Amino acid sequence: MTSRFTELVVDCHDPERLAAFWCEVLDFEVIDRSEDKVEIGSWVPTVEDVRARQMPPTLVFIRVPEGKSVKNRLHLDVSPIDGSTEDEVTRLLGLGAVKVDVGQGPDRNWVVMADPEGNEFDVLRTLAPQD
Repeated sequence: MTSRFTELVVDCHDPERLAAFWCEVLDFEVIDRSEDKVEIGSWVPTVEDVRARQMPPTLVFIRVPEGKSVKNRLHLDVSPIDGSTEDEVTRLLGLGAVKVDVGQGPDRNWVVMADPEGNEFDVLRTLAPQD
């Protein structure tokens, strides 16, 4: 008996806004939505696909009344695939992310950022081909 990691749920105030932000960051699409929920992903999951093999999880943004109050215990890491880490940080800043200090120190090879609702995530080293 086993389970699959199928989705990561993010509590938020504005599911549409965060879904749009993360769709731009990850090149995902909205695959489901309701009044208080938006699900995005790189594929449309089917029971058959999920049962056959582990697939990339979707992100689900759910409206909740309370705000974020402390540093996330769980966060996403993203890796640029077609540009430098610095270029990706600049792009994400333009989408509404901000750089944040969670005590990571100055000599790290990643950049800590937060999405428009303050959820921390890391931008790691680039995976783009090096000339």
